Amino acid sequence: MPTMIAVAGNPNCGKTTLFNSLTGLRQKVGNYPGVTVERKEGRLRLEDGSDVPILDLPGTYSLNPGSPDEQLATDIILGNAAHTPRPNLVLCVVDASHLERNLYLVSQIIDADIPVVVALNMVDLAERSGMSIDIPSLSRSLGVPVIPTVASKGIGISELRHALYAGGISRDRRQVWRRLWELPEPVERETEELARILHHANGPSHPAALLEAMNLLAADTAKVDMMERYVPDVLAHVRGAHEKLDFLGFSRHSVFVESRYAWIRSICAGSVRWMPTGAPSWSDRIDSVVTHRFWGVILFVALMGFLFQAMFSWAALPMEWIGNSFAGLGQAVGQAMPPGELRDLIIKGGIGGVAAVVTFLPQIMFLFLFLGLLEDTGYMARAALIMDKLMSRVGLHGKSFIPLLSSFACAVPGIMATRTIDNPRDRLATMLVAPLISCSARLPVYALMIAAFIPPVMIGGFASLPAITMLSMYLLGLIMALGTAWALKKTLLKSGPPAFIIELPPYKIPSLRSILLLMWERAWAFLKRAGTVILGASIVLWFLATYPKTEGGTAADRLNHSYVGQAGRLLEPVIRPLGFDWKIGVGLVASLIQREVFVSTMGTIYGIQDESAGGGNTSLAAKLRGERTADGRPTYTALTGICIMVYYVLAMQCFSTVAVMRRETNGWKWPLFQIGYMTALAYTVTFMVYRAGLALGIGG
Repeated sequence: MPTMIAVAGNPNCGKTTLFNSLTGLRQKVGNYPGVTVERKEGRLRLEDGSDVPILDLPGTYSLNPGSPDEQLATDIILGNAAHTPRPNLVLCVVDASHLERNLYLVSQIIDADIPVVVALNMVDLAERSGMSIDIPSLSRSLGVPVIPTVASKGIGISELRHALYAGGISRDRRQVWRRLWELPEPVERETEELARILHHANGPSHPAALLEAMNLLAADTAKVDMMERYVPDVLAHVRGAHEKLDFLGFSRHSVFVESRYAWIRSICAGSVRWMPTGAPSWSDRIDSVVTHRFWGVILFVALMGFLFQAMFSWAALPMEWIGNSFAGLGQAVGQAMPPGELRDLIIKGGIGGVAAVVTFLPQIMFLFLFLGLLEDTGYMARAALIMDKLMSRVGLHGKSFIPLLSSFACAVPGIMATRTIDNPRDRLATMLVAPLISCSARLPVYALMIAAFIPPVMIGGFASLPAITMLSMYLLGLIMALGTAWALKKTLLKSGPPAFIIELPPYKIPSLRSILLLMWERAWAFLKRAGTVILGASIVLWFLATYPKTEGGTAADRLNHSYVGQAGRLLEPVIRPLGFDWKIGVGLVASLIQREVFVSTMGTIYGIQDESAGGGNTSLAAKLRGERTADGRPTYTALTGICIMVYYVLAMQCFSTVAVMRRETNGWKWPLFQIGYMTALAYTVTFMVYRAGLALGIGG
C-alpha cells in the first residue's frame, strides 16, 4: 500500500480534474517552501478506509525540465526536493487521444524505478476520433497497470482506487530497459557504466540512477560542470563520456529521445488501431470557427460581453439577499446592545466594512464559474492561439496570453505562470504588464461605482450599460497592457518574439465538480480575506475615523476632524486634479493592502457618518450617489465613478503582487520600476479622463 502518491502528467491531460475526483474537498492549496509554485495536496481514501496523502504536481512533458514548474515536478519524482519526500507511487495521467506524446513522460518515470499506475484519461474522446486502444496489450508492454478513465464523468475512478491500493507493479527496470530499448552499443555501455557509478556514489537511497545517467549524458557539458551536488570523480567521468560520444559522432541529446520514441511507437503500433471516420471531426469543424482570424476574435469578445452581462443580471438577486442579511444583522445588534462605542465598533466598523465587500461575492463566483467553464472545455488554448498574432505585433510571445488571462483572476498566479516563457526578456515584459489586467479584487470597486453612477439602461436591446461599462474597464486594462508591452519591447527589453507552438487540447464536457470546487476555493479565499484583512482594516479605520472625539456638530463634522479626516485633507491637494476628495484618497491609500479594501473603507466611512444606530438600510452605492456638497450639488458624479475605475485599472494597488514580483525577479529593481510606471500611468490617464469629462459637461 502506498504512503505517498504523486499525480503527474502533461498539461491539458485532465490531471487536475482527476485529482479533484479522487480527493473531493479534502485538499489544501498553498505554495512550496522557497518557491512561488502552487502546491495542491489532498487525502485519498483507499479501499480499506485508510487515507494517504496525494500531491498534484505541476504539469510537465518530461523529466528533462525546461521551466521552474517542470524542475519542481522532476525533483519531487526523483527525490531531489528537500521540502517534499519522494513519493513511493506515481499516478501518471495520460491523454488517450495523444498517447504517443504522453507515454514519453510515462517511460521516464518507469526508468526512475518507481511504481507507476497509468490513468488513461479521456478515452471517450479518443474513441470518437476513431482510436481503439487495446488496454491489456498496452499494460503488458509498459509493465504497469493501465486504467481507462473519463475523469470529468467519474468513469473508472473506483478501478483506479483499487490499482492505487495495490501499489502498482515494481519490476527490475534495468531488465525491462535492456529488452525494450535499442540504443547504439557505445551509448548503452556508457549509460550503464555511469548508472553503476551513481548508484555506488549515492547508495541504495538513490534508485533513479539509470534515468539520471541518461540525463547527465544528454546534458551540455558546461551545465554539468556547474552541478555542485556531484563529487569531482563523477563530474570527471561524465566529461570523459561526453568526449567519447562526441568523438564517435553521436548527438547525445537526440539519441535518447529518438530511441525512447522508437520504443513508444512500437508499443502504440501493437496497442492502437485507427478506424476511418470519413468527414472532418466535429472538433475540427468547431475549430474552423473558434480559431478563425476574424470570427474567432468576434467570438472571444462576445463571450466576454456575455460574461459581464450575466454577472450583473444573475448576481443581482443573491447580492440583494446578502445586503439585506447584513443590514438585518446590523439592526439586530443595534437593538440588542446599549448605545456606546462598542456597538458602533461592531456595527459601523466590523459589520459595515465587511458587508460592503462581501455583498459582491456572487459576482466574483460567477466570474470564476465562467473562467472555469472556458478552461475545462478546452477553449482557453484556442483563445491563446487567436491572440498570438496580436501578441506578436506588440513584441510578446504567444505564451504570454495565458499568464495575462490568468491575471483576470489574480495577478499573482498570472506572474507565476510566466515561468513557461523561455525568453527572459519576454517573461519580464509579461510580468511587468500582468497587473494591468483587471483582477477579481478590482471587481468590487467596479461594481460599486457602476451601481452608484451608471444607470441600468439597455443598449441596442440586448446589452445593459453597466455590463458595457464593466467590459470597457477590462478591455482598457488589456489594451494598456499590450501597449505598455510594445513600449517595453521597443526600448528596455528589446528582442524579437519567438515562434509560438501550442497543442490544442480536445474539447470536452466540463467537470461540474471541478468547477464548483474552484468556485468554492476562490470564494473561501475571498471570505477569509473579508474576515481577516478587510475586517482588521475596517476596525483600524473605524478607530482613526472616530477619534479624536469632538463635541457637538454633525457626524460629518466629527468625521472631518478625526485622524482620517485630517490625513485625508493633507492628501486631497494631490488627488483633487483627478476629481477625488479626501474620502476617496483615504480609500486609495487603504487599498494598497488589497484593492477591495477601498470598498470596505468607503463602507466604514459612510457607516460612521450615518447617524442611525444600525447603520441604516441604505446601500453604500446609494449613499455615494446621495452625497451632497455645502451648496447642494452632488459630491460625486458619473465622471467621478469613471475616474475611480480608470485609476484602479492602471494603478499598482496590491502589496501581494509587489512581493511576488520581487521573488520572481530576485530583487527590488523591477518591482519598484513597476510601481513607478503604473502610478504615473494611472495618474496621467485619470487626469486626462477627468479633464475631458469636464470639457464635455459630464461632471457638471
